[in-house]
Amino acid sequence: MTAAEARAPAKVNLTLHVTGRRPDGYHLLDSLVVFADAADVVRVRPADAPALRVTGPMAAGVPTDSSNLVLRAAALMGVTAEIELEKHLPPAGGIGGGSSDAAATLRALSRMTGRPLPREVLALGADVPVCMEPRPMRMRGIGETLSPVDGLPALDAVLVNPGIAVPTPQVFARLDRRANAPMPERFPTFPDAAAFADWLAGQRNDLERPAQTIAPEVGAALAALAQADGCRLARMSGSGATCFGLFPDSTSAARAARALARPGWWVRAVRLGAQ
Repeated sequence: MTAAEARAPAKVNLTLHVTGRRPDGYHLLDSLVVFADAADVVRVRPADAPALRVTGPMAAGVPTDSSNLVLRAAALMGVTAEIELEKHLPPAGGIGGGSSDAAATLRALSRMTGRPLPREVLALGADVPVCMEPRPMRMRGIGETLSPVDGLPALDAVLVNPGIAVPTPQVFARLDRRANAPMPERFPTFPDAAAFADWLAGQRNDLERPAQTIAPEVGAALAALAQADGCRLARMSGSGATCFGLFPDSTSAARAARALARPGWWVRAVRLGAQ
């Protein structure tokens, strides 16, 4: 066995419709998910005992014990490895950082050992299945029902995290309605990114309003994005606190990212959905 690595790209929920709640308390979702070219990196190598080292600019506060999904993913694979997690994405930021890290760990361990990827990964978290194959997906149920979405235009965007973590259970607890309309059953054909952004503007993130009641900083990030020159749509991703703004091209996204820089904010110009 030799060392291996895998990228763990940021997961962005372009939409997030809460459509119901199961008797066990889990919420049902209908979400269009894409992935960004901003990513953590997972490196693995054979070891006699499991170990996790977290490095990178966003490493502060990331646990290195068994509460980290990376180590739980390795245990699920039944592989003993030394793992380095190079963190570039803000933890607990609504862009699937921990889930994407876990999925990347499984991919890296599979490459290292030649073992197949596990079929069942939902036990690691509701967002892990969609992160196993980072491509545009429609995610339904509690995250287990996945449908690849082809033909979507790539989007130039800016991600903004206002430097806070929003607890997901608290956000769901603040929901006024849990039985909301899903997205249309079929997506239209989008001739370009502008048409795609216009369609997205008619969809929702049902967690955006409750997240703002918990963390007004989310509203501040959304307002700053919406006011940035060229922004076509500003919305929160997942349960927050990271928000995204869509822009006409990479130049305007990069310009907006520079203008949006604030002390304590994590801001990145990214490309979303590019294969």
